[in-house]
Amino acid sequence: MFSIKKNHCEQEQIICENPGDFKKLYNLTFQLLFKISLKIVNDDEVAEDLVHDSYIKANEKKMVFPSLDDAKFWLICVVRNASLNYAKRKTREINAYHKALREGKNHADSGEVDLLKKETVELTREALKKLPENLREVLILREYGDMNYKEIGEAIGISEGNVKVRVFRAREQLSKLLGEDDVYLP
Repeated sequence: MFSIKKNHCEQEQIICENPGDFKKLYNLTFQLLFKISLKIVNDDEVAEDLVHDSYIKANEKKMVFPSLDDAKFWLICVVRNASLNYAKRKTREINAYHKALREGKNHADSGEVDLLKKETVELTREALKKLPENLREVLILREYGDMNYKEIGEAIGISEGNVKVRVFRAREQLSKLLGEDDVYLP
């Protein structure tokens, strides 16, 4: 588990060994990590599993972090990457399923098309999926992860200014994709 210790330079370190300190890190980061993962995978159970897997990974690797913030940012990166990988895998599975269904049909009935129309929330999610990954990622971290520009930059390894530019471009492209002024992000 995690233990917070001071080294000779009086810097806070997190070392895998103490259950009480692990609980402190868990309580500090779980909600944020869950929100990030949920917005990427759109499934409560999967998001929770991915977040818990990140804690297990940190424990199994006996990670040592210079500070709580470093541990938080490492966990954000692990959860983000795991969630993106899961989403990509699910998309491939869905595409393969739809391809198999289409092979036997020449056309879709108009009634089926009407049933497949999404509400505003689902339209927004679909539009988010169409954004380039680098833009979608910063927008999700900003809007759903409640992270500031500096934290996002540290988490994904880019400058704060670059984060601001990407968030602006992501919002601009999302607005164009939706084509509606009244649509909001859930």
